[in-house]
Amino acid sequence: MFTPWPGGPVNDTYGGKLVLELDGKAVLAELAILRILQEDGWSGVWVDTYGKKYRTVYWPKNREELPPEQRQLLQRNNEGAGSNEGCWDVFCWREEEHLVAESKRHGHDRIRDTQRLWLQAALECNVPLSSFLIVEWSVRGELRRK
Repeated sequence: MFTPWPGGPVNDTYGGKLVLELDGKAVLAELAILRILQEDGWSGVWVDTYGKKYRTVYWPKNREELPPEQRQLLQRNNEGAGSNEGCWDVFCWREEEHLVAESKRHGHDRIRDTQRLWLQAALECNVPLSSFLIVEWSVRGELRRK
């Protein structure tokens, strides 16, 4: 459950994404999920597939480089899936573990075929199913659709 950004208008909302508040800062849902995982000891990035970048913040925009092992894992998955188009939103690592999370707003979003294909490619690259997480979120005060 997230809170909408109570501050002033944000000019760049990445194509109309809802801006949320986390710890007093404006964030997109993918970055809120990343922050929560980082607080639990994970390192990671938002996989900005449209911008073709790995990010840890959006305002100001940044571009992160992945460590070699993580970069190779994502590259193998992308090759197996035929592209990076279905890559999930948040990619994290902690010691030998990996975690891949997909952000889905309740009642507004669903898993796409390209994401299923990317998941299958990752499983074929020996990423365990337990490494995948779908984060279904909603906004405080929002009427819940069934």
